[in-house]
Amino acid sequence: MNVKTPDAERSITYSIQQPSDFLFTPKPIYGFFKRLFDILFSFVCIILFVFPFAIIIVIILIDDGGASPVFVQKRVGKNGKLFKIYKFRTMCANAEDKLVELQDLNEMDGPVFKIKDDPRITRVGKVLRATNMDELPQIFNIFLGQMSFVGPRPALPREVEKYRDSDRFRLLVTPGLTCYWQVTCNRNGVSFDEWMRLDRKYILERSFAVDIKLFFKTFLSLFRQNG
Repeated sequence: MNVKTPDAERSITYSIQQPSDFLFTPKPIYGFFKRLFDILFSFVCIILFVFPFAIIIVIILIDDGGASPVFVQKRVGKNGKLFKIYKFRTMCANAEDKLVELQDLNEMDGPVFKIKDDPRITRVGKVLRATNMDELPQIFNIFLGQMSFVGPRPALPREVEKYRDSDRFRLLVTPGLTCYWQVTCNRNGVSFDEWMRLDRKYILERSFAVDIKLFFKTFLSLFRQNG
């Protein structure tokens, strides 16, 4: 399956190859009701979170007013389609410019970049990340159909470019706010291959029961520091 993804400067064609032990099965009925739930629940969340969002935005601006309190970044969605993801900003204003300087400190294997004590993270950002509240603006992505509440986390274009062909099965489904990796204790200590195994497990087993289980595990993870 070839997926052509438009980029700001060029077009990239990803060749999605399913591993020999991986059989992707479309589930139209499950997909329809999952999307219906995403629309209704994200709409309710948007209404309920208007005031808390306003408070968080003010706090971010007071702590570090050098950039927008909402961080917007391109991610790769279903079938390789690019979309803009929304998050509360947890890093200093020039965080992207400092990334090159920190590459040697990367603690993750594979194409993903993460370090435990990232010096770019602000004081408020540490709290937002510890509680996963920085991800909440993605309910707008869910309402727009770019994401789902449950699904593999959306990757950066530069990460997808470094994927092995066997890793691109993740692009067959809509990315999500939470997944098996997201609710794993000390998730940043999980190897890239194990992360891919967890995503493969979800895609093969995806169902209403699995989504409900991950949904409630995510709420439980809000009450502990989860990496």
